[in-house]
Formats: sequence, C-alpha cells, structure tokens
Amino acid sequence: MGSLGGDRVLSARSPQVFLARVRSAVLFLIPLSLLVVIWSFVVNVFEINPRIFPSVASVWQAGVDSVVDGTLVRHIGASLWRIAVGTTIGLAIGIPLGIAMGVIPAIASFFNPLVRFFSVLAGIAWIPIATLWFGYGFGAITFVIFNAVFFVVAYNALLGVSSIPMQVRHAAASLGAGRVAMIFEVLLPGALPNIVTGVRTGMGFAWRGLIAAEMIATDRGLGYMLFTARDFYKTEVIVLGMVVIGLIWLALDRLLLAPLERVTTERWGMVGS
Repeated sequence: MGSLGGDRVLSARSPQVFLARVRSAVLFLIPLSLLVVIWSFVVNVFEINPRIFPSVASVWQAGVDSVVDGTLVRHIGASLWRIAVGTTIGLAIGIPLGIAMGVIPAIASFFNPLVRFFSVLAGIAWIPIATLWFGYGFGAITFVIFNAVFFVVAYNALLGVSSIPMQVRHAAASLGAGRVAMIFEVLLPGALPNIVTGVRTGMGFAWRGLIAAEMIATDRGLGYMLFTARDFYKTEVIVLGMVVIGLIWLALDRLLLAPLERVTTERWGMVGS
C-alpha cells in the first residue's frame, strides 16, 4: 500500500514538475529572444556598418559556414577538451586538500591563508606567467584552468567539512567508524554540497580564463577564433564566437552543474522543509 501511495504521489507530481520546468525554460528564453529582436531592429533601422556590428543574418550565416567547413566544431572541441582536463586536475587535487584542511588543524593553519590569497588570483591573472613556464599551447591554458578551479574547490571543501557538526563526527566514531570510514562516509558526503557549489563557481572562473588564455596562448579554440577574426574585421565571426561561448556555458551550467548542485543539496539534507 505504501508503494502504491508513493507511486500515485509521483504520478500526480510528474505533470506539475514538467510544466514547472517548461515554464522556467520559457521565462529563461524570453530575455534572450528579446535581445535578438532588439539587436536586429537596431542594426537594420540605423544601418550600422557591418565592421562595427553585424546583423543577425550575417552571424547566422557565419555560423552555418563554420559548421559546414568544420572550423567551429574544431574550436569548440579544443576548448571543451582543455576545460575538461584542467577541471579534472583541479578537482583531483583540490578536494583532498580541502578535506585534509578540514580534518587536520596543522594543515588548515598552513594552507588556509594561501588558498584565500590565491583564490583571488585564480584564472586570468596567471596567464602571463603560465606562458613563461609552459610556453604557448595546451600546458599554459590547462594551468590557467587548473588554478581557476583548484583554489575555489579546495576552499569550499574546507567550508563543507567545517560545517559538519562535531556531534555527527563523535556519533560516527562511537559507532566504530575508523579514519577511512569517517572520511568517505561522513566528511566527504557532508561536504559535497559545498564542493559542488565550488565546482560550479570554479568552472565559471575557468571558462572565462580559458577564453582569455586562448586569445594569446594557442592557435585553436573559441578565444582564438574571436581574436583572429578581429584582425580581418570579421565582426560576424566575433559575435558568433561570443554567442557560442555564452550558449555553451549556459548549457553546462543549467543542464549539468545546476542540477548536480540541486540534487546534491537535496540528497544530503541541506534543503529546509
């Protein structure tokens, strides 16, 4: 009977959830659509020089041409590969360090000031020195992305572990949880909401750092596409790149990061009733 009742509740809620998501998507798209309408109106009415700002039609045509010849796909693929590698390295090092800072006071007292200091510099500020260390290419850009993610995630992991009440830790220890079990069954799950928030914030910094680094440190990527188009006064390609950059980030944030953050906070009881 309990299962049947639960199925009925889920069945009743499903249309409501679907309609709520559709409504949210429509409300989200309205400002973007309005922006395109205003853009088209202003360019056509005031007959703006295409070298200053392109029309919607020319940007659309530039997108079609770049998809057909494969250049846009190559630039997008290069940018996404760099963001994936840099983010993975940042998470692999930042999460363990943040948890260690939350568990061991000596590590926290040493690394906390450093993490706070460098979190302000993460991303774009590292581009000049990254190119000196790694040259122009994959290494420098990956290093910039790593810095954008690492410090933010490490600090948020520390905050997550610190927010777990000592009563919970003592209760787990009294039930026989050893150090490994304490980390993987208490501290890490409890810190996940903060960690995921850190990932979302860090990837936002990383995406901006990636585009900036690609303008000067590589020969492929969305940032490179923007920068080289400027030399030939191809404003339609510049605006196309800006649109693609924004749409990719919106897709990553709304389809991956935001749902992951919501599910994580709900799963670990961080949402109030």
